[in-house]
Amino acid sequence: MSDMAVDMGRRRPFVVRHPSVLIFLAALALFTVGVTILAEGFGIGVISTSFVKTLGKTLCLCLVALAMDLVWGYCGILSLGHMAFFGIGGYAIGMWLMYARTELIVIESLAAAPLPPTPQEISDGIATQIFGVVGASEFPAVWAFAHSLPLQLAAVVLVPGLLALVFGWLAFRSRVTGVYLSILTQAMTLALSLYLFQNDSGLRGNNGLSGLQNLPGLDQVPQSVVSMWFFWASALALGLGYVLSAWVVSGRFGSVIRAIRDDEARVRFLGYPVEAFKLFIFTLTAIIAGIAGALYYPQAGIINPAEIAPIASIYLAVWVAIGGRGRLYGAVIGAAFVSLLSTWFTGGQAPDVNLGFYTISWVDWWTVLLGLSFVAVTLLAPKGIGGLIDLLTDRVSPDRHGADLGPEPGALREKEADR
Repeated sequence: MSDMAVDMGRRRPFVVRHPSVLIFLAALALFTVGVTILAEGFGIGVISTSFVKTLGKTLCLCLVALAMDLVWGYCGILSLGHMAFFGIGGYAIGMWLMYARTELIVIESLAAAPLPPTPQEISDGIATQIFGVVGASEFPAVWAFAHSLPLQLAAVVLVPGLLALVFGWLAFRSRVTGVYLSILTQAMTLALSLYLFQNDSGLRGNNGLSGLQNLPGLDQVPQSVVSMWFFWASALALGLGYVLSAWVVSGRFGSVIRAIRDDEARVRFLGYPVEAFKLFIFTLTAIIAGIAGALYYPQAGIINPAEIAPIASIYLAVWVAIGGRGRLYGAVIGAAFVSLLSTWFTGGQAPDVNLGFYTISWVDWWTVLLGLSFVAVTLLAPKGIGGLIDLLTDRVSPDRHGADLGPEPGALREKEADR
């Protein structure tokens, strides 16, 4: 009878067996409906279009924070390069957006010519328009598929995934761990950003890709409507990403990656292919980050190499730490909280503080405040904001008996697996 009950439990939908996932999806749906009703595009106009874009970008940052929590909070890999994958996704979709819109402009400008333009003339005109700012007039090889939306969408997934697969395979097979792996991921990010800053990188150097908020062929559609489209897409991606992440960390697979985080040597001794588990998580989270970037930058309107600088990945780790590492909802809360607070402080909305002898301008001091918050959370509240959610929901940790089975305070302990 008990076996039958177990089988019936397993047949229930995943979200039903995990109420926290259902609660998150319901809260996200309620938030999406509320913004839709209050926005300018389809609602009563209480929320401005610019703030809708801010909310949409925040949802994308929550998605990449989920990826960071999977690879760091659950698998124990402190990657300081995941915003590189985020930026690659943005560049991939940005190339098509810029190409398609420039193509329409060039065709319209050549329409008045005595003779119809040839495909080569159109191609040359597009290249001159895009790369004239860096003194070039030909398409680099990296733009070979920029004319095709399906191929560029495939690149959003494949390029970050392949880069993470190759990098992870080289790093994990050499058993590079801990701070050394973090340094390697940071070095990869720095090398990529420095390369993209060069004008001959094929991606317009420091100028980056701009005008991404203008969808080709939809000039008559107001930005208030376009912003809502991207907001809905971002909310859908976050919801699907949360379900996927919750599914990954549940069951036996989730137990194995937590064990790798807590005591990698012991898991390897038990016969598990540790490198394969780590490579899967690293690659999967890179793909999630690429998708988040592809949704983020059309709402931001521009992408340049500064977005891929190592500091961006460090900020990502700070968001997850503040929200609560090892808690999916904590990563979302941390990213949303810091992103919106950053917008308020750096957007000039926070009032300056006059101390008499000195005036604190939050535009200049926001990063200092963020750093102090990270230190305070690390020392005083290691569970982050997610720990407060645990207190509100009366969630308690299981009674632990016996000695630690791992190097961290959260490591698996004796008899815990029976609870």
